[in-house]
Amino acid sequence: MAKGIKVLLSIIVLAIIVLIILVSTGSQILTDWLWFDNLNFSQTFMTMFFTNLYLRLIVGLVFTVFIFINLSFTKKPLLDHLNVSKDDNVESLFGGKNDSIMEWLNKRKLGYIFLFGSIILGFLFSSVRQDLWQIVLKYINQTPFNINDPIFARDIGFYVFSLPFFDFIREMGMVLTILTLVVTGAIYTLASGISSFNEMKFKLSGRAMAHLSVLIAIFLLLKAWSYRLMMYNLLYSARGVAFGASYTDINANLIGLKILFYIVIAIAVVVLINMFKKSYRLLIWGLGFWIFASFIFGSVYPGIVQRFQVEPNEIAKESKYIDYNIDMTLKAYGLDTIEKRDFELKKELTANILSEKTETIDNIRLWDPRPLLSTYNQLQGLRPYYTFPNVDIDRYNINGEYRQVMIAGREVDQTKLNAQAKTWINQKLKYTHGYGVVMNPVNVVTPEGLPKFFIKNIPPESFTDLKINNASIYYGEMTNDYVIVNNKTKEFHYPMGSENEYYDYTGTGGVQLNSFFKKALYGLRYGNIKFLLADDIENQSRIMYYRNIKQRVRKVAPFLAYDSDPYLVTLDGRLFWIQDAYTTTNRFPYSEPMQGVGNYIRNSIKIVIDAYNGNMDYYVIDKSDPLANTYMKIFPDLFKDGEEMPENVRSHIRYPQDLFVIQSRLYSTYHMQDSTVFYNKEDIWNIPQENYAGSSIQMEPYYVIMQLPGNEENEFVLMQPFTPGNKNNMIAWMAGRSDGENYGDLILYNFPKDKLVYGPMQIESRIDQDTDISQLLTLWSQRGSRVIRGNLLVIPINDSVLYIEPIYLQAETSELPELKRVIVSYNDEVVMRETLEESIKAIFGLGEAIVETEIDDEMLEDETLEDGVRDETDDLLPTTIDELTSKALEAYQNAQESLKNGNWAEYGQYITELEDILTRLSNFN
Repeated sequence: MAKGIKVLLSIIVLAIIVLIILVSTGSQILTDWLWFDNLNFSQTFMTMFFTNLYLRLIVGLVFTVFIFINLSFTKKPLLDHLNVSKDDNVESLFGGKNDSIMEWLNKRKLGYIFLFGSIILGFLFSSVRQDLWQIVLKYINQTPFNINDPIFARDIGFYVFSLPFFDFIREMGMVLTILTLVVTGAIYTLASGISSFNEMKFKLSGRAMAHLSVLIAIFLLLKAWSYRLMMYNLLYSARGVAFGASYTDINANLIGLKILFYIVIAIAVVVLINMFKKSYRLLIWGLGFWIFASFIFGSVYPGIVQRFQVEPNEIAKESKYIDYNIDMTLKAYGLDTIEKRDFELKKELTANILSEKTETIDNIRLWDPRPLLSTYNQLQGLRPYYTFPNVDIDRYNINGEYRQVMIAGREVDQTKLNAQAKTWINQKLKYTHGYGVVMNPVNVVTPEGLPKFFIKNIPPESFTDLKINNASIYYGEMTNDYVIVNNKTKEFHYPMGSENEYYDYTGTGGVQLNSFFKKALYGLRYGNIKFLLADDIENQSRIMYYRNIKQRVRKVAPFLAYDSDPYLVTLDGRLFWIQDAYTTTNRFPYSEPMQGVGNYIRNSIKIVIDAYNGNMDYYVIDKSDPLANTYMKIFPDLFKDGEEMPENVRSHIRYPQDLFVIQSRLYSTYHMQDSTVFYNKEDIWNIPQENYAGSSIQMEPYYVIMQLPGNEENEFVLMQPFTPGNKNNMIAWMAGRSDGENYGDLILYNFPKDKLVYGPMQIESRIDQDTDISQLLTLWSQRGSRVIRGNLLVIPINDSVLYIEPIYLQAETSELPELKRVIVSYNDEVVMRETLEESIKAIFGLGEAIVETEIDDEMLEDETLEDGVRDETDDLLPTTIDELTSKALEAYQNAQESLKNGNWAEYGQYITELEDILTRLSNFN
């Protein structure tokens, strides 16, 4: 009785554990489904979930059935051996306590044991590939590339979609066969009483030999198929001087694989014939010959060909395969359609020409995103828990002008709440969203070296025709935790002086908690009973999770690659994020692989994310991409045709920087399209270095509004200069176009080879060698300040090149960099002045301003800083020592008053003003 109670209790405990696991897993699955359903992507969820589930069941079932059938063949000899052991009292094998096991074991029970063991093994191997569902769905829905490989003349789609599927089937087949062979072989060995290899011929039954022979033959046929697939995989060889099948691979390894293919098939036939004979001689000789042939054709012969044929004549032997690599790499990375133009360097830039290029000059970016981010957080953070995670670059038509701007969203960083405020209610119900954006033109600077804002403050104040009607950011780059909105507690909206503004969410984001069942589900998911007990959660409340936009897009489409920099845009008074997504694969034959990318990439998909509701629209803008077309077939509810993208959204898509970096790095080598030149690396290019904040770093591509040489209109482009290998002069520059029908086009401008064009580091060196500039920068660095040299911008203008570098000054005790100087270089001249306008005047001797360094007074009328602090940038600065001393005393007294009142933002503003005045005083000495 006691034993029965123990068994019952064990079953109950096991059932409870299983139930907990099922409930926990089920709550995760169900809440994920509710999340997808809220986004109208329930079909996408079902496709991924059930495809994965069904495939695991199929793989598990195939393994289970195959193993069980094979084990069933061993049942009779095993039972016969057990019966003999009982009759003969074979104590050495089943003595003592094992007699009861033999008495208990019979045919039916052994069948149950075999079935249970088969199920365990089957479903243990059913989850070996997490990406199996992708492999199968892409195989079924594959789209041809209409490009053939140069060796086997197969469409690239075969390598991208079919070959991974065949490799998986082959791999699983070999694993299953070997596993079954080991298990059944062990049982037959046990049942036959074999103690050595020599006894197999005499003790192994004909039934066992036939069974094992069939399994061995299946394995050999799978191995032959493996050799066949390995022939195709030679196109990913890294043996030669360029990625892809080399001379040795084609003329040695490929031949060897064909020979081994036929050898293995022949051995499989021999194994099947041997089922009817008790002789192993032919089989042993066959296996020996296979091992010998594998060594010869897999290692020795390719080594001889490489050593004695290829190495003495490497260029001649490998040139054809280098051409294949160049051609396929350019196609895989979208570099085969790049337009090449000559840049006729005339060095004839004049004041008249510059006066005609005002749109380019007015959009030269003086603000570097890195120091500007600190400035944003200092001037517009306003509260400790507000932060700007990133500064983005975009362009807008503002007051009738095409302007390049910097923009950032103000988000809530809950980690910066004080310790007492980090309660569940505050973090989940109250501080639910960020609020507002900050925007400034790229080239406008106040006399204090700070940005002038198009949009700033809380609530957002706009000094242009851009208006913000809904500034709430529920989905952003720092929204990492779930929140519950539309609750009784009321959400914190934004601060209003000493008071706070509160808000009830009115959008459609998140899952509505309108039932006890849903609340219980989320309570289980997050392990918090407050979902059921909290009075603040109502039926109208909505739970938002997966709010971080980077996590959000990956949750919906984990099969895509994503750009590292989603950017914020304002459209029709609302805020949206645009995220670039890429289709990638590492299965493009002969294409040079890039770490973290594979060897094929297309920016075919643009994702638009509503910062308020969290809705996501996946637009396929490049329907020539076979991978994108395949995904459209698999997930018809997820992807939209790019032609459906609204025009106001399309005007803000831009050439993605991550893709441009990859293409630039590859093209620095693959612009050499002659195999001999490529082999010798005669004309390799480099991405230039630049001096940033005292360190030499690789130059990043940058956005600029400019008129491309030979074109009539100004446009928003991403550009990257190139320098020759081991030299610092500039040899070419590449532009990625973003506007209108030209989106995605690449243009390469080659400089004349007979003229010197200064590269970025040469300009940096000339700046360092200028005594006036270097002395001033050194003096600033010695006065408790940090000099930050910003991005050096290379600006092509009308067959000439202008170089511009902003200089920022940051006090050691402050995190507020100020733009103090602008360096301009043209031809052999380098000048540094307080503004871009003055620097250009100094070089070109202009008497009139051609650079817009101030915003119209009407545009910025009544512009104020936060908390009532007056922006002094429109006032004339004091110019005498007495005036400066008086101003310094006034700033100090105001700072002390702000300190007493606990107004830290105002205190920081006055301290910054004081610092600037003291700096000006020091200049009088």
